[in-house]
Amino acid sequence: MCGIVGYVGEREAIGIIINGLKRLEYRGYDSAGIALVGDDIFIHKKNGKISVLEDSLENGGHGDIRRYHTGIGHTRWATHGVPSDCNAHPHTDCNDEIAVVHNGIIENFAVIKQMLIHKGHVLKSETDTEVIAHLIEYYYGKNNDLLDAVMKAVSKLEGTYGMCVVSKREPGRVIAARNGSPLILGAGDNEMIIASDASAIVEHTNKVIYLEDGEILDVTGNSFKIYDLNLKKIEKRIEDIDWDIKSIEKMGYDHFMLKEIFEQPETIRNAFRGRAVRDTGTIRLDGLRLSEEELNGIQRVIIIACGTSWHAGLIGEYLIEEYARIPVEVEYASEFRYRKPILKKGDLVFVISQSGETADTLSALREARSKGVKVLGITNVVGSTIARESDGGIYIHAGPEIGVASTKAFTSQVTVLILITLMLARRRDMNADEARVCIEQLHEIPDQVNQLLRSDDYIRGIADIYKDKKNFLYLGRGVNFPVALEGALKLKEISYIHAEGYPAAEMKHGPIALIDENMPVVFIAPKDIIYDKIISNMEEVKARGGRIIVIATAGDTAIKRYSEHIIYVPEVKKIFTPLLTVIPLQLLAYHIAVLRGCDVDQPRNLAKSVTVE
Repeated sequence: MCGIVGYVGEREAIGIIINGLKRLEYRGYDSAGIALVGDDIFIHKKNGKISVLEDSLENGGHGDIRRYHTGIGHTRWATHGVPSDCNAHPHTDCNDEIAVVHNGIIENFAVIKQMLIHKGHVLKSETDTEVIAHLIEYYYGKNNDLLDAVMKAVSKLEGTYGMCVVSKREPGRVIAARNGSPLILGAGDNEMIIASDASAIVEHTNKVIYLEDGEILDVTGNSFKIYDLNLKKIEKRIEDIDWDIKSIEKMGYDHFMLKEIFEQPETIRNAFRGRAVRDTGTIRLDGLRLSEEELNGIQRVIIIACGTSWHAGLIGEYLIEEYARIPVEVEYASEFRYRKPILKKGDLVFVISQSGETADTLSALREARSKGVKVLGITNVVGSTIARESDGGIYIHAGPEIGVASTKAFTSQVTVLILITLMLARRRDMNADEARVCIEQLHEIPDQVNQLLRSDDYIRGIADIYKDKKNFLYLGRGVNFPVALEGALKLKEISYIHAEGYPAAEMKHGPIALIDENMPVVFIAPKDIIYDKIISNMEEVKARGGRIIVIATAGDTAIKRYSEHIIYVPEVKKIFTPLLTVIPLQLLAYHIAVLRGCDVDQPRNLAKSVTVE
């Protein structure tokens, strides 16, 4: 949640910070602001998207703001306090000498605020962040050293933070600190860039350092030092970002979401490339770091995730149980750590997070590790906290995902779960010939997704018919029930239409009361062993006047009598159907949202990476 950019160097700070904030706007877009430091300090912040801030800076008669070479900026996803000019970051001290931008939540801010007020400080906003600026002011006045003041201030904070601090008394210097909210340092030529996400850095340098919790960064234009909370200096290795600026550009697409939907043939291929060996029928997942004894000793798998990643985990449950015959439980990360989970020898935990920074999932990871079980991460971001703190894991290699509603990360997560399923199945009931057939078909999936994407115009036509409906129902059975959940989530996320996903047979136990001629019902009905059952469910909807859209297997002409609209997907083994059936649902949601005039890439109230609980 929220985006931070800090800059120290020889170039004009304003352009780098504003462009960096634009790269990070998918993390939050309620309000934005900047603080520039030179022989004075310039602070400007506005309610609304970054474009509002940018227009105000260009047209507000603020003088030559290009003369500053140090600054910090922030784009906000509101937690404490409504979106407003006053609550926007940066926040300052009483004398407007110190400016702070902050991601996270300070849990003891009310206690600190009362202490500061008692000492004569005047706080203006509703935010928890403002207390940080005043706390730094309190310590700064005692010895006039910004690093020491930040160090003392953060020692009093409870909660999560990723923050950058500047002072007009020390131009050319930025202090940053992290606890539970990501920060990255980009090291350029005579310049340093601090950001909450590499997307704000990669345009300028691919040399980065990932801060860990409990670390404080002291940056000038040509140097940096990292300390722990006891002021002990820490030496860290500079790492390379392995993607470039083109990965975070729209490249001619109207929206990032559409671009990312159309990238899925390649991202699915990237997820299995080098891991699924055709000739031997084997799966290689060296990053799991599991011994033969550990692999053979797995008694139960627990998958922990949130949102779309949780839906991917549900697919993993169906697949691992059916093909590998290992019991699986799928947990909401937000509930896992608070319900005294029972973990024991033989359990293997997977945590799934696109960003690798999801706060609830990270907390669940730490809870599981504290119980002494192996915890493996499935994530997209190299260097993320979950990647670093897991015992092992798998990168999904989807590349940067900018659209807030996840698409390519979902199918990449499912692909990785398919690989895990096949790897475990080969150690149990699946023979080499079966595995080779599966792997051969997996290699065909990207081309089949490409084929599905050619239905884009047809799906847009369906979207045009139903764009004004107020409710949708998504129904599937077996491994396609989680796909129904994901289809419903995509629609409500970006179009603001109420949508629910259900197991098709559960429709009779309540949702059928909603069905009439105004209720579109999306069925996921590939030809499989429960096909006849889902046809019966379609009969029930048709009898009550429901409008049926169906995702069906190519060549299934019999299903036409039940549905108004059919979107065909290629026939594949059941293990692969979610990779295909979800694609039309992503496109349907996208086109309905666009036709309704919604902001597809930045839907209201949402942010890409949820780094607060």
